[in-house]
Amino acid sequence: MCLGNPEGFTDPVPPGVRYSFLKGTADMSTKSSKPVKFIAWFTMVAGILMIVAGGVTWGLVQSQLKDENIKVAAVTPENPGRLAGKDVAGPFTAYAQAAAIEYHALNGADGKTYAELGADLTALKDKLKASGATDADLADNADVKKLTATRTSTMNGSFLRASLFTSVVSFGIAALVMGLGLLFILVGFALSKVSNTVVVSEAHAAGAAPLKA
Repeated sequence: MCLGNPEGFTDPVPPGVRYSFLKGTADMSTKSSKPVKFIAWFTMVAGILMIVAGGVTWGLVQSQLKDENIKVAAVTPENPGRLAGKDVAGPFTAYAQAAAIEYHALNGADGKTYAELGADLTALKDKLKASGATDADLADNADVKKLTATRTSTMNGSFLRASLFTSVVSFGIAALVMGLGLLFILVGFALSKVSNTVVVSEAHAAGAAPLKA
């Protein structure tokens, strides 16, 4: 093939010299990275197991809550809450029921917690004993009975709230595990795509051999 000299172009090639171009060849080989493939598959399998485990945990906690047949109590008649009257069967309804229990417990105890009521009860008994009251007198005292009943009611409310919050935390952990499982699957899939690397073993770039005219 002869190269011409277009108008306005200065050809550095000496006159009478022709260039012949040969099509280059490249030997391409695919090298499989077995460790990366193994990690990819292991990560995807681990992700699937995490999703299954999280789903089973979620379903187990949900079924246990449904079996209790609890309905979300209204906080107040004027402001019952968005979830009032619904069955407690998930993290949001469990949290709403715990909030309602807290409100009613504090309202019935004049805003005092279980620990504060215990301190008041102890102080009342010490005061009565200092005035000469016996244990039998303490057991029959109206103020002691009232405060004891209020403290017991507050204690039950605290236990119920703790149980409900435990279920909320369980739901959160189950959701976290399922989310991490999905992430593991995506990471494993990405690793499986990059586990095959293309390696150039030998290449002959296109070259030109000068030929004498």
